[in-house]
Amino acid sequence: MIRDDIKAAQIAAMKAGDKDARGAISLMQAAIKNRDIEARTGSAPADDDALVVEVLQKMVKQRRESIEMYEKGGRQELADAEKAEVAVIERFLPTQMSEAETTAAIEAIKADLGAAGMKDMGRVMAELKARHAANLDMSKASGLVKAALG
Repeated sequence: MIRDDIKAAQIAAMKAGDKDARGAISLMQAAIKNRDIEARTGSAPADDDALVVEVLQKMVKQRRESIEMYEKGGRQELADAEKAEVAVIERFLPTQMSEAETTAAIEAIKADLGAAGMKDMGRVMAELKARHAANLDMSKASGLVKAALG
């Protein structure tokens, strides 16, 4: 399980004295804990790894947005710190699908659903997320779906 890998990495970072990795891992654990608390009131995913991947993907997305803003604002040291956190977080995410694999998955879903135009984009995106959410960046996939349906 990804949770166990994160816990083991935190212990390893503590033993190695790696403050940057330890800090990023602590942030990951806090975000996962918050998501666990939220899940108590709502419906939790059946797969624990799916919940953890969802949290980690959200963290990476937030950091990439921060990096962009820091670089625009001329704060390279802050952007570098965020990039280091992204590198630590991405160690625990499943490998992402390539653009070719994503396009092939979109074409398969398009054929399965009989999608023809932009009016079917919502259905295609929902099915894509259901099948491949763990190893697909949905923001990049959105553009590929538009191109395939356009």
